[in-house]
Amino acid sequence: MVKDIQNILSELETADNNTKNRLENTLVSMGSNALDILVNKLQVVQGVQRGVVAMTLIRIGSASVEPLKRAAQSNKDFEWVARYLIREIIAA
Repeated sequence: MVKDIQNILSELETADNNTKNRLENTLVSMGSNALDILVNKLQVVQGVQRGVVAMTLIRIGSASVEPLKRAAQSNKDFEWVARYLIREIIAA
């Protein structure tokens, strides 16, 4: 699954909007099985990749909260991102 996610993230770099939407939907369809990988990737990717990963976590929903909390505890630089996403998930 890590390789699949990495391939999707690589493809995002040159993707048009339709392709970005399709790739985001693919990530969302991986569901809770992909959460730890996505949270880890969110801490290192930038730009379009970061936006799509963040939106994917929001769309997966409440299952994303605990992995985000764990990441925030171990990476204080990531804490504000995790808190923001958790607020978005809870508000949805």
